[in-house]
Amino acid sequence: MQRLTALLSAASACAVLAACGAPSSDEEMETTAPAADMADDSANMDGYQDDGDAMMADDDGAETGSLSWAVDGEWRSEDAKARDAYRNPRETLDFFGIDPSGRVMEIWPGGGWYTDILAPWVNANGGEYIAVWSDIAPDNQRALDFRQSFEDKFGGPIYGDVTMATFDSETGPIAEPGSVDAIVTFRNTHSFMGRGAAEKAFSDFYDVLAPGGVLGLVQHRLPADRVQDPRASTGYVQQDLVVSMAEEAGFELVEASEINANPADTADHPFGVWTLPPVSRTSAFGEPADPDFDRAPYDAIGESDRMTLLFRKPEDA
Repeated sequence: MQRLTALLSAASACAVLAACGAPSSDEEMETTAPAADMADDSANMDGYQDDGDAMMADDDGAETGSLSWAVDGEWRSEDAKARDAYRNPRETLDFFGIDPSGRVMEIWPGGGWYTDILAPWVNANGGEYIAVWSDIAPDNQRALDFRQSFEDKFGGPIYGDVTMATFDSETGPIAEPGSVDAIVTFRNTHSFMGRGAAEKAFSDFYDVLAPGGVLGLVQHRLPADRVQDPRASTGYVQQDLVVSMAEEAGFELVEASEINANPADTADHPFGVWTLPPVSRTSAFGEPADPDFDRAPYDAIGESDRMTLLFRKPEDA
């Protein structure tokens, strides 16, 4: 308890992650311009059958509305599918046990890599997908454009009516208390810490979930024998710390999985986790790319080692 409080207090001293010299989210770092990720992931609606809850076989035999159908969807780009080997979306979402007919909330979806799977899956099963964005200042045109690109991309019929909401260090409730069945957040916990919003994040998630609701979390993992930076400026967080923060908010840890583990990742790179693919930095954040930087050893590692955790809000909460 004392260790957790000390770390969170130190993190609060860094209220805005960008001001500390680190990027605000993984997905923003994966684009050189706000709309670049959107252009790469432009949806192909050919072959989509808008039949609501109906389960129909597609050309590959997967039932329309099944998780396999969503992961293998023709609307997903080849570049996005190439990253399935590291992100394991089918296994991860199956591990989380999400009911696609319920209200499913994704925290800080960035360019929408998981949205491209979640929104069609939830829509086809009569549920509601909620994209929760960080609070954007009205004068931050780049971020506003990035969000608009997200809304434009995921406005097609296959995605249904995507609901937009906001969470950040100073925002109010994300939604009505107890109104959401499942929350997922991918590689964002370090950003919560950097913004001084980690404690608030787990508390807000707990409040908005219905009793028995689940929180599925994936995060770059720092080895337990390494010193934890309170603001997680390298992008890595110790698994025990994440569990402590969730339990402090009232969650129960259901299970931890090694689905997204990568033993080759040492979590010790010159530009933090962003040295690894898919961001593949060759210089410090905000500096020009270094053409002489040797990327070979980092490309060989692949994407980061990640914890995959499933939490539940107690039924009697």
